[in-house]
Amino acid sequence: MKSQQKELYIFETRFGRITALKEEGIINAKSIRYACSERFQKPVPLQPSVSDIIFPDKTPVCPQALSPLVEKMIGITHIENFEADESTQYLSITRPENIRDDRKLPVVVWIHGGSHEIGCGDLPTADPAEWVKEQNIIVVTVSYRLGLFGFLGGDEERPPNLGLFDMIEALKWIKTYISDFGGDPDNITLFGQSSGGDAIAHLMISEGIENLFQRVIIQSAPLGLRHKRQKMSAEFLRKTDGLKNETDVLKMMDEYGKFVPSVMKYGLKAAMPFGIQYGYPPLCKEEESLEKWRESAKKYDVLIGLNNDETAFYLKTSEALNRYFGKGIGLRIMDKTVEKTTEFIYGKPAEKFAENCAHGGRNVYLFRIHSQSKYNRIGAPHCIDLPLIFGNKPAWESSEMLRGVPWEYIHENGKKLRALWTEFARTGNISDHSERPEILDLRKVN
Repeated sequence: MKSQQKELYIFETRFGRITALKEEGIINAKSIRYACSERFQKPVPLQPSVSDIIFPDKTPVCPQALSPLVEKMIGITHIENFEADESTQYLSITRPENIRDDRKLPVVVWIHGGSHEIGCGDLPTADPAEWVKEQNIIVVTVSYRLGLFGFLGGDEERPPNLGLFDMIEALKWIKTYISDFGGDPDNITLFGQSSGGDAIAHLMISEGIENLFQRVIIQSAPLGLRHKRQKMSAEFLRKTDGLKNETDVLKMMDEYGKFVPSVMKYGLKAAMPFGIQYGYPPLCKEEESLEKWRESAKKYDVLIGLNNDETAFYLKTSEALNRYFGKGIGLRIMDKTVEKTTEFIYGKPAEKFAENCAHGGRNVYLFRIHSQSKYNRIGAPHCIDLPLIFGNKPAWESSEMLRGVPWEYIHENGKKLRALWTEFARTGNISDHSERPEILDLRKVN
């Protein structure tokens, strides 16, 4: 069936007159700049515009190197649709076409993953249109600085945590202006996957976030890699010093990979060399973090969890490893390695995080997504939650991760999962009587 033609739609807001696109019951205001920045400087919030705000032809994205693994497992990035921009402070708003004037919808703010190194807020594989239309919510997707520009630093010239500061400015913008789009500024849920979930966990204990959100959904956050990163970050910062003034950002992307810390030297955490850094604004010292989370949990409802076979995304898809561990006793060793590394990086830290937050007295839920599909050869790996939550079959058709899995299976389980996550976003609670998909284990943490 031929899709409806896109139409222009104008939002008259206090921030300015914003041009959006209307199609098939959805309105999407794309790539709204919420702040700007100079290299290695904090973001400066944008003031309301007297001129019309028009979305760009190409999606702005922080300069980055494409990941061959992501290209293989999730899908090809059509780079002709994107344009590199160091000052990557943009957000997009997706809402239903028809909402009542007297009703404000719950708002979900999507913080994308990608090891604090790749991705952006507007990717087809995380297009929230299906979720928005189905559950009658507003989703705001946020882009922010990554890698060398946003998640490496340690001195006055190159301060750390700039990506977190970008997110905070985005949340301030959303709090101020989302009601002009039909959203409820007092019902905002942060939702992130992988490094996006890691960022959200740390936003909970950041300075300057008071009253900016009420709930968090944290999926597959690698919290087991957050500890004792100081020496690794300092080495990475020192080795990349020669790139800090490079004007050719593409050259920077080509060069920095030569200086990535050795996994052998720093252990598993070196697999994610960029990240948040404790002891620098807006964060506390690492040894203070658990108590800070316990205190902050008095203000937030928390839904946190993981996929049962997270590291299968990396291990079971490696041709080199499969050559030696793809069958027989080797496969049993591989399965045990996936189990142990998943628990170390994701499982146990999520459980400890949930138990710590439960002391705050708010609603805290812990979940795990399993694979019940006979078609899926690698179980429930990292990123399997994305097609479940966002749907969008065309974007996932080339995914190696879903090869052989009927889309009907993804859609059936995804629709139930989207309903549960929306229930949490609306109320902070998930009823015992709400229908669960067969792939989900979910429990309230007391």
